[in-house]
Amino acid sequence: MDKILRLTKPWDYLIIIGVIMASFLPYLLFDTNKNENNRESKDVIAVVKIDGEVVDKFNLSQVSESLEKTYYPQKGKYNIIEVAPGKIRVKEDNSPDQIAVRTGWISRPGEMSICLPHKLIVEILGIEENPLIY
Repeated sequence: MDKILRLTKPWDYLIIIGVIMASFLPYLLFDTNKNENNRESKDVIAVVKIDGEVVDKFNLSQVSESLEKTYYPQKGKYNIIEVAPGKIRVKEDNSPDQIAVRTGWISRPGEMSICLPHKLIVEILGIEENPLIY
């Protein structure tokens, strides 16, 4: 340990601190940018897809009361979707693992609830005034 301390110079510490600080720079840039984009978002759209095909869209920003809708992706299979103001969830399905049901409410752009056995995806999309590609 003494040998290592003798070999380090004061500038070495400065370089190490600079590298550590620079490593947080991408986090600060992209996190700030993400928050600005979310503030610009006017509408939050929930898209329901079955087997990759869009079957329904809900504007969660304009939903005023809760509603339920049942989808039958295949014979003998069902999914009940519940839509409430600002959020959506898979309330009930007859899949064996119940992952989509246990996911619960989703409300932010980018969140998804997926039921693989039924090939059903509920995805939240944000419509932004100034969309950026990352």
